[in-house]
Amino acid sequence: MKPFARLAAMLLGCAALALPATSGSAAPVQSTADSQDLARVADYIRQTKSLVADFSQTDRKGQTLTGKLTLKQPGKIRFQYQEGVPLLIVGDGHALTMIDYEVRQVQRWPIGSSPLGALIDPSRDFTRFSKIIQTGDPNILSVEARDPKRPEFGTIMLVFQRQSSAPAGLNLYGWVARDAQGNRTAVRLTGQRYNGAVADSAFRWRDPRPQGPRGGG
Repeated sequence: MKPFARLAAMLLGCAALALPATSGSAAPVQSTADSQDLARVADYIRQTKSLVADFSQTDRKGQTLTGKLTLKQPGKIRFQYQEGVPLLIVGDGHALTMIDYEVRQVQRWPIGSSPLGALIDPSRDFTRFSKIIQTGDPNILSVEARDPKRPEFGTIMLVFQRQSSAPAGLNLYGWVARDAQGNRTAVRLTGQRYNGAVADSAFRWRDPRPQGPRGGG
């Protein structure tokens, strides 16, 4: 996989990370306060109808890419990379598609195979596969998602800031994904704007394959 494409896959956790199905996955033991915080995260997901933000993505070697994130419930997400990076990631409600315009390739994953699927599927029970990670800062809420029975899937940690004006009092700060080999990718969001109007056309994309179907309509 090319370096840019590898970074894109790690942004989503698609390369080596999948969330366990809710059936048969026991919830981690949590304190009352932690359980309340997990419930707050679930409320955040339900209340976030749309999100637009700038993102910066850094891998373990320090390589950083930037771009714009657009999210719309249910199931739609778009990562538009900075000028000069020929990649685009779009979720259409069913699958996540990574388009590499430089080599004219398209790759798809089921949304359920990415941990970020939890952010764009309010029907999923986030608490079933997550636990609170204490940070020592009362204004920061960190949630780790992993399947202890499938360590090869790696982990993802979502980081929230407590902010009264944001949905459920939480503002998504970013996330850190680690694959089974210890490769780490961190994503930070800035300029978050919640629940504004987002057109469905934001999730369309141009298919670079000469005979390929039109992506996203």
